[in-house]
Amino acid sequence: MDIADRFWAKVAKGPAPGDCWLWTGAVSDDGYGRFTLNQGGQTQAVRPHRFAFHLAYGVDLDGFGALMHDCDVPICVRATAGPDTHLWVGDARLNMLDRLAKNRDTNGSNFRWRGLARRHFAQQSRALRDEVRAHGWNREERVRAILAGADPDAPTLF
Repeated sequence: MDIADRFWAKVAKGPAPGDCWLWTGAVSDDGYGRFTLNQGGQTQAVRPHRFAFHLAYGVDLDGFGALMHDCDVPICVRATAGPDTHLWVGDARLNMLDRLAKNRDTNGSNFRWRGLARRHFAQQSRALRDEVRAHGWNREERVRAILAGADPDAPTLF
């Protein structure tokens, strides 16, 4: 199996046109994925979203700067050479502006982000990964609940 096939075998693509493509492999302590390249006797761990961007654009893995997730899902690897991509090249300044615009800063008022520790993002990424690894997008309502930061097992009010 070539490296691209090995990579795509660990991706669950959402059913709707704008859905995330979720990494089902290893997840680091910061909530981002890890993909291992073994080339020329060397082992290198890379971020899956960076590898997906490399595949989509044909740019060397070291040939682009920081990547930003439009969807804010750390394990999303939806990189396409077109308008439906979830990943784009940014820098520290753009990342801070995006963070501020989406109320993700530590003083943000958005309930989804307020006071959440790095550990929480890793737990959420692993829950999402585990769901799509076990069931794909077949239990779509559960995947969407986890994406929204909700507990899919929590009872509903109505």
